[in-house]
Amino acid sequence: MKHSTQDEKKGLIFNIQRFSIHDGPGIRTTVFFKGCPLICKWCSNPEGINATQEIMVDDDKCIHCGECKKACPEEAVIGIEGNKRIDAGKCTLCMKCVDVCPVKALQCVGDFLSVSAVIEKAKRDALFYRNSGGGVTLSGGEALLQWEFARDLLKICKEEGWHTALDTTGFASWVNMREVLKYVDLVLYDIKHMDEKSHIEGTGVSNKLILENIEKTASMASIWIRIPVLPGYNDSSEHMEMIAQVASKVVVAKVSLLPYHEWGRHKYGKLGTDYSFEYPGLINDEKLKEISGIFEGKGLEVTVGS
Repeated sequence: MKHSTQDEKKGLIFNIQRFSIHDGPGIRTTVFFKGCPLICKWCSNPEGINATQEIMVDDDKCIHCGECKKACPEEAVIGIEGNKRIDAGKCTLCMKCVDVCPVKALQCVGDFLSVSAVIEKAKRDALFYRNSGGGVTLSGGEALLQWEFARDLLKICKEEGWHTALDTTGFASWVNMREVLKYVDLVLYDIKHMDEKSHIEGTGVSNKLILENIEKTASMASIWIRIPVLPGYNDSSEHMEMIAQVASKVVVAKVSLLPYHEWGRHKYGKLGTDYSFEYPGLINDEKLKEISGIFEGKGLEVTVGS
């Protein structure tokens, strides 16, 4: 099936992950959109926060040849002997430094792809969708920042007969979000914190719009609530009880507890930024069992890690 009408519209995508099993039912293709209105201190995909292309520097790969520094017309490459950084104030994202690096120690994060280009990549896994009940999930970053591209992409996915899912912060204009949800079967809805002040401290934005949108979303699609369980921030029983009340009110299909991890911490240095979440330790199994019991006590299905 050819979908030439959407070829001119492009979205900024930083990863397309095949054979994903944690972003909805079955085997899926997860499309990661670049750009997010939240700046969560614990984010495991910091390369998805900025809504522009970026250069990621891997000092472990660097052979100190100096070719990147010579190629940069703006003199934005700082340092050669370790701790190489890109001066964002000077960098014009011409990517000349990336192009000349012989060992790929510099990497461009984010590609502008057409709807048809993403669909062609997803088609490679179409057989797995049919056999497993999977499909395509839009994640990020936040796909709703590029809502028109997300809408057009999901529309074609539905025309192909694929199950669709949207992994979202819920922080978006309802007018735009509603347009996208017309083509969504399942929403993976993130809830970080119920207290507005704490939500601002952890993510940089208020949670009011997020909580308003989840009730509206429930009328248009099935919802799985996703909760990053963050030690010392949102893991108290009292707080989880408040989320459970919301989950019961909007009648979600499932609650997913995502225990805190540091798998993305190494990316911050590569982007020239600092990891700001204070690490108080991991969530133990006993605590996760206690939290799960709060939601199960309200008749809700609970999973850990997916």
